[in-house]
Amino acid sequence: MDLAVLWFGLVVLCWVLFLVLEGFDFGVGMLAPVLGRDAPQRGAALRTIAPVWDGNEVWLVAAVGVTFAAFPDWYASMLSGLYLPMVALLLGLAVRGVALEFRGKKDDDAWRTRCDLALAFSSAAVAAILGAVLGVLAGGLAIGADGEVAATGGALARTLGVLVTPAALIGAAVGVTSALLLGATYLSLRTTGPVRERARSWVAPAAGALALAAMLAVATSGLPWWLGAVAVALLGAGVLASRRGREGWAFAVVVVLQALVVVALFVRGAPVLLASTLDPAWSITIASAAASDTALTTISWAALFILPGVLVYQALAYWVFRRRVSSDPVPT
Repeated sequence: MDLAVLWFGLVVLCWVLFLVLEGFDFGVGMLAPVLGRDAPQRGAALRTIAPVWDGNEVWLVAAVGVTFAAFPDWYASMLSGLYLPMVALLLGLAVRGVALEFRGKKDDDAWRTRCDLALAFSSAAVAAILGAVLGVLAGGLAIGADGEVAATGGALARTLGVLVTPAALIGAAVGVTSALLLGATYLSLRTTGPVRERARSWVAPAAGALALAAMLAVATSGLPWWLGAVAVALLGAGVLASRRGREGWAFAVVVVLQALVVVALFVRGAPVLLASTLDPAWSITIASAAASDTALTTISWAALFILPGVLVYQALAYWVFRRRVSSDPVPT
């Protein structure tokens, strides 16, 4: 297999892992203040992601790092054309991390409430920005013959104006609703008591909102119609499984749907990695953006030793913390 194609597959894998694993982290962050009616219940919801959320962020670093190493031209065009949304994304992740880490540093209900609100808003913002960025990238950027993104209307308009396009707004809606659905199914799987029951009640509304957003995305982006049909079918199966108390199956179905959508977004134009809206001939392809054979061979040997270790470590972390978290008060 061509090394460039192999590394394109690894880039897609890193994005799938990030958007699935961090997807339910964002969903839990948004839902915890809503599902938890008191401090112990909110704390129970957040304890489901406390041991793993920072490990899940590793896949964002991996996705960006692998893109930089294997496809430097693709990396340069994405980051230069969308640098302010990317900065906003990193700031949102920083706020989310601070809220999670500092929530328990002070024994004060008001302090924990402020941290929970910061967590909810930052999680929603990051999910929306990620969805918007993916929506924009699916449609392409104004790439010129020199590989640079044209600064139409000035550099500020170039990097912020794309976030108010229909593709970006629909992508933001898909990002937020998919995170909510992942969070609801994850919490119903990982908690007991009132939080579990309330999380199950959120599955159907979140699935309905995501189905609507997904159909709009398919209708406006040129994605194949069957992808929308598969999405609706999987969402229906997830809701049915949740109503029957099969939380594991419901979560698995939503994970498969999230992974399927991410893969479809990345491979729909292959071998084109990033389409040019100015001239298709100026689009960035796998062949034109790939690093040299020497560089690809070198990083392939490095990945052969590093990637399995990361996967095993993360799988072990989920296995160790696999038990449900009680949201009922514990007598002291």
